[in-house]
Order: sequence, then C-alpha cells, then structure tokens
Amino acid sequence: MDQTLRISLRARNFLWATFFVMGISSMAWVPRIPEIKEQLGLSDGQFGLVFLAGAFGSICGTQVSGRAIHLIASRNFARICALLMPMGIYTMGSANSVLILVCGLFLTGFSFAALDVAANVQAMAIEKLTKSRYMSSFHALWSVGAFVVTMFGGAVATLITPQAHLKALALISALLYQITISGLLNYELDGHKGEVHESTEAKIPLFSKDTLVLWALGIGLLASFVPEGGIYDWSGILLKDHMEVGKGVTAVAATFYSLGMIISRFLGDSWFEKWGHQKTVKYGGYIGGISLGVGLLIGIPLSAINQFLGVGLLCIAFAIVGLCMGPFFPAFNLAAMSVPGIAPSVGMARVALISLAGNFFGPALIGGISELTSLPISFGLIVLLLLLVGRQSRYISVKAIK
Repeated sequence: MDQTLRISLRARNFLWATFFVMGISSMAWVPRIPEIKEQLGLSDGQFGLVFLAGAFGSICGTQVSGRAIHLIASRNFARICALLMPMGIYTMGSANSVLILVCGLFLTGFSFAALDVAANVQAMAIEKLTKSRYMSSFHALWSVGAFVVTMFGGAVATLITPQAHLKALALISALLYQITISGLLNYELDGHKGEVHESTEAKIPLFSKDTLVLWALGIGLLASFVPEGGIYDWSGILLKDHMEVGKGVTAVAATFYSLGMIISRFLGDSWFEKWGHQKTVKYGGYIGGISLGVGLLIGIPLSAINQFLGVGLLCIAFAIVGLCMGPFFPAFNLAAMSVPGIAPSVGMARVALISLAGNFFGPALIGGISELTSLPISFGLIVLLLLLVGRQSRYISVKAIK
C-alpha cells in the first residue's frame, strides 16, 4: 500500500468520525424543541420566525466557505468552524430569551453550513484518492450521530433541563471535533484547488451558462433540506399538539426518520453503483413523497381513535421517507462538485448557498403555513418537495472515479 493511499484511508476514518460529531452537534436541540418553545411562550408562527436566524446564518456560512476553502484548504477551514459550532450550541443552551436563542441559531447555522462544505470537499477527495465510493457512508455517520442525540435527548428529557443538556453537548462536541479534524487530508491532498488540468476559479458568476446546472442542483437539494429540517424540528410538536403524545416520547417520529436515513446511507454507495446516482434519487423522491402523504392522511385521524396505531403508522411513514432520502444529499453534493471548470469547493458552496438555508428556512416556512392553516396541513409541503426532488434528479451527473 503506497503512502498516499494509507493517508487517505486514515483520513476516511477520521472523516467518518467528523460526520458523526456533526450529526450530534447539529441536531443537539431537536429533542428539546417542544420544551424550549413552551418555555419562551411562542406560537407556531412566532417560533417559525425564530428559525430564520439559522437560515440567515447558513446563507452567510456558505457565502464565505467556497472561497475560504479554495484559499486555505478544507481542513484548516474546518478547524475554525469546529470552534464556532459548539459556541452556537452553548449559546442556545443559555437562551432565557428569544434574542439569545436567535444568536445561538445564527452561529450554529453559520458554522454548520460552512463545516458541511469543508467535509464534503474532503469526502470527494478521499473517493478520488482511494478510487472507492464512500460519500453516502460519510453522511450515514451524520445520521447515526443525529439518531444517537435524538434518542439520548428523549431519554434524559425528564432528568435534566434543556439548558444543561445543550451546554453539556456543546462541550463534548468541541472536544471531539478537535480530535477528528486533526486526521483529515492536508493542503496538498484535499483537492481544494480543483483538477490540475482544468481552469478553476475561486469566484464564479451568479448566473451564467456554466453555472445554471448549479442552480438546478441547488433547487433539488433545497427540496431535500426543507423536509429534513421540517421533520426534525416540527415532528415532535406535531405528535405533542395533534396526536397528544406525552413528554419524552415526542422524539419518536424523528428517531424513526433518523433510523431510515442511517440504513439507506450505509446502503447508498452500493445503490449508486447498482442504479446510478440519478435513478436512486428519482425513485426515492417519488416513493418518499407518496408514503408520507398516506401516513399523514391516515395516521393523524387514526390517532384520535387508537393513538398507538395512528402514531405507529405515521412513524413507519417517516421511516420510509428516511430510507428514501438518505442518498439525496450525497448524490446532489457529488454532482455539485463534478461540474467541469469549477473547483469542487466553489461548486459545493454555490449549491449549498441555494439549498442549506432550507434546513433552517424550511421549519420557518412550515411554522408560517401552520399559523395560517394547521401543522398537519403544513406537512403537505414536505410531500410536494419530495416529489420535486424526484424531478430535479435529472440534473445529477457525477464524475467517474475509476
């Protein structure tokens, strides 16, 4: 085994760990959302507006990430983000007012969006150097982290306050990040400047013939992120307020969703090899949208008659959605970093700029629709967006690695 391959495989292991910590830190507050909303005395619409702080933060994070990575490399940039993200979580844990929560959400959104770009640039470089597909498995570890923190949050909900919970996770993730990021690819190997034989620039026009495909991919990924943010941030409130599920069990839907994501992401690389990136996303979008629609239409009314059956059916629907959605992000990210003439970090950052805000803007939009209609009806938006993902899959084209 040559030295470059050995270094790349070591970086792969550290990147798996980094994605795991990203799942923990980015989803740290999800199990405690219903309590935080109640403590601050906010309505669905008001709480939805609070999420906009995270959306604005993610937009700012992606704005700086592409050019910053192009200049200083992905590992160096990841180190900075890994300091900021725990600070955002700790701030959210200190939130005794809406203003402090908004500040924490902004910082968390900024650092997560920026770190996500850096991590995906590392992932593509590792695939190229090892000549093997790992992108879906990297995102699987993110889902494992999200699953663990969701399960843990539900388990300790009756034991510690949301504030103590978030502060502890902030400190733990800060320590873990410093360990995991230290083993990532260095400046010479991470491919942050793009292909040697291609002209790649740190800045690309907002609209041009060559960048229109990035907009198409960004719309597809946006349609993926809104459902994810909506399910994680609002499913607990949906179960609590509309299906009368008790405290400590409200995270069950997000848990089933996370489990589905984990399974499909571990299988995703083999699905890509078997069916291709485009078809995997296409059929996942259509099947996921239809399954969630059926789950909402039947599960919520059924819970009024038999809560166990109603909640169980809806959780199965969320699990199916997770199974279908798992490969979305890896496929769109690889396509964004495969556009000829555009450096991977810049292409990824442009698509992330369009899409990552959906992870935070989506919950705000769902809250607004809920205020005007109801939360179950606002979940219909997720159904429509999953169908849109299936349509946007036509723009996915990924570079061969062998």
